[in-house]
Amino acid sequence: MPRFADLTVAQFLDALTSPEPTPGGGTAAAIAGAMGVSLLGMVAGLGKTRQQTGAAAVAMAGAKAALMSVRERLLALADTDSAAFNQVLAAYRLPKATDAEKMARKQAVQQALRAATETPLETLAAAADAVVHARTVAAHGNRSADSDVRVAIELLEAAAASAAANVEINLGGLTDETYRKATAATTMELANRVTEDAASARAALAEE
Repeated sequence: MPRFADLTVAQFLDALTSPEPTPGGGTAAAIAGAMGVSLLGMVAGLGKTRQQTGAAAVAMAGAKAALMSVRERLLALADTDSAAFNQVLAAYRLPKATDAEKMARKQAVQQALRAATETPLETLAAAADAVVHARTVAAHGNRSADSDVRVAIELLEAAAASAAANVEINLGGLTDETYRKATAATTMELANRVTEDAASARAALAEE
C-alpha cells in the first residue's frame, strides 16, 4: 500500500471509512496534526508579517523550517501507526494451543502493544513541538491569516488529544507497570504542554 501522504484526500477518507482495522484513529490523529502544521507553514511563508520587520521575517522563516520538519515526522507516523496496529492484530492471531505457543504469543502481544503505544506518543510529542512554533506564527503572522492560525491550533490540539487517547488505550493492555507509569506521566506532561502553548498562541493572536 502507498504511503497515506501519497493518497488523494478522497482515497484517504475512503480508507478510513472502510471496515479494515487500519488506518484508524492513530493515523487520523497524525494526519490532523500534519494539516495543522501545514496551515502554520502557509502563514509563516507569507511575505508580509504583522510587524514588517527583519526580526519578524527571520522568526517566521525559522518557524517554517521547523514546522516542515515536524510535518514530515507526522506523515511518517501516520504510516507507522497503522503498521504498529497491524502487528498487534498479527500477534493476537498467533497460535495458543500449547504452553510454549501461549508464552510466545503473550510476549509478541506485549512487544506489539508497546510499539503501538510509542507511536501515538511520538505523534503527541510532534504536536507539542508544533504548537511551540504556533506561538511564533501567531505573534508575527499577517492579520489576514489569523483564522488559519486559529484552525491550525485547533487541529493540533485535536491531534494531541487523540494521540494521548490512543496511548492510554494501549497502555491498558501492557503488563509492565514501570513502563505504564512512566509513559502515562510523559503523556500527561506533553498534553499539558500542548494546552499551555496553545493558550499562549491564542493570546498572541489577540495582541495588537
